[in-house]
Amino acid sequence: MVFDFQPKTLEELRAVSRDVKSPDNPAWRQTLSYWEMAASLVLRGALDADLFLDSNGEGILLYAKFHHFHAETEKESGNPFMGQTAALIEKYPVAKARYEAFVKRFAPAGTSA
Repeated sequence: MVFDFQPKTLEELRAVSRDVKSPDNPAWRQTLSYWEMAASLVLRGALDADLFLDSNGEGILLYAKFHHFHAETEKESGNPFMGQTAALIEKYPVAKARYEAFVKRFAPAGTSA
């Protein structure tokens, strides 16, 4: 999901994220829900944040790579994209630094952290 899926437009992203008949939709849903669950475990104190952030960055990378597509729809719907991951990034400086590095490396030009 991180490297194989390279949508260029919101419509390309939605063709996978919103179309349950898309062959890539299950991987999209499973990947995002897994990393959201992991972030939630950290935020609730079930998993030590330092331990988690020592070796886990994929959820933050997914957020950095795809959040810009959802910025407008978040405003319209009020539903945050990867809300647990966003909260993790805001709460922990290590996560924020990793997010900013991923935005520079993977997000489209013109996207800011």
